[in-house]
Amino acid sequence: MPKFLRIGLHQSNVSGYTSKAWCVRRVGSAVFLKWGAVEVHGAGDGRKVYWTLPPRVKTIHCGTAQRAKDYAKAAIARRRNHRYEPLAGPIAIRRRSAGGGAELEQALATILFVDIVRSTEKAARLGDARWTQVMSHYFAAVRRELKTLRGKEVVTTGDGLLATFEAPAAGVRCATAIREAVRTLGLEIRVGLHAGEYKVSGAEVVGLAFHIGARVAAKARAGEVLVSSTVKELMSQSGIRFKDRGVHRLKGVPERWHLYRVDH
Repeated sequence: MPKFLRIGLHQSNVSGYTSKAWCVRRVGSAVFLKWGAVEVHGAGDGRKVYWTLPPRVKTIHCGTAQRAKDYAKAAIARRRNHRYEPLAGPIAIRRRSAGGGAELEQALATILFVDIVRSTEKAARLGDARWTQVMSHYFAAVRRELKTLRGKEVVTTGDGLLATFEAPAAGVRCATAIREAVRTLGLEIRVGLHAGEYKVSGAEVVGLAFHIGARVAAKARAGEVLVSSTVKELMSQSGIRFKDRGVHRLKGVPERWHLYRVDH
């Protein structure tokens, strides 16, 4: 099974950096895809790659073996065009420690997902050296605002970052503060927020709420901070104003979701 790994443009082969992996496999007239966030530890021959969350999977039924072959070839070419590197070793699933794997702690939080608009285009225009500097300043600015508003960083994926907050108002204020801070770097971001339950086991977090936050962010336009109806309802007394952005289908998420833009 051909496997591909993308570590962010601003850091390459750095221990502990979280990135994304794709796996593509063809069997007869079907193509099997697996992808998701991964955590990279170590470098060179000693590098180990772990799935951060259970990977997403999809089966494409192409009808004929030749169509499946063409589909797999195109899928592999797309990965290479998006700065993925071939991954020779396995992608492991973290083993839970004895006695601690059976229990998962339930948590409730506001989840923030942020990423840069048109990052690939900007990286190509600036070149790797300059883009590395910009991304270093970008993550420093994001983490500074997270610290100020007591947000907890969960994972980074390329130019994206996912964090949690105990209070939805803190998450919204952090999102708008990040937006203004990174504009000084010539960057525009999109942000999505959702509130929900997830499960924690040690350093691992699992839950549909994280996927919903990412899908809400994907619906945001450049410079927008979008929230789910869950977040808006929790903030009815906050004084923060919202503008209705309609009802949307979120890819891979059940039902339709009402989204709102933070209006400042």
